[in-house]
Amino acid sequence: MPSPKAKASSQPWYHEGLRFKCSGCGDCCTGAPGYVWLNKADIEAMAAETGLEVAEFESRYVREVGVRKSLIEYDNGDCVFFDPKSRGCTVYQARPRQCRTWPFWDSNLKSPETWAETCEACPGSGKGKLYQLDAIEAQRAVVRV
Repeated sequence: MPSPKAKASSQPWYHEGLRFKCSGCGDCCTGAPGYVWLNKADIEAMAAETGLEVAEFESRYVREVGVRKSLIEYDNGDCVFFDPKSRGCTVYQARPRQCRTWPFWDSNLKSPETWAETCEACPGSGKGKLYQLDAIEAQRAVVRV
């Protein structure tokens, strides 16, 4: 049986949990250009939310990046479904997996330093509800970003 010290070292640095409470600022939907990766279920849900057939939704709002698909964005990097007046998502109930799992992405959880950078960029990261390791890992496993 591994010693308690050995068990602790095999756990991720955030094994005691992380705090997050969405502030509704909309900053995660804006800024530098990037990708919001989509799968078939994401596309179908957003198409239904917008009242469009899947093919029409894809022709209006999806771009191909190699073999993958991503939402299009405005020239300034804002998501096409971001409403700057309300600072909200116009398809929030059907938002993609990538959006649903923020901030528990691999890229944010690499190290305490990357988490600190996330907390500087996102006013809700590091605050609010304490998410336990199993909940963080479940979110992290949904999409690799």
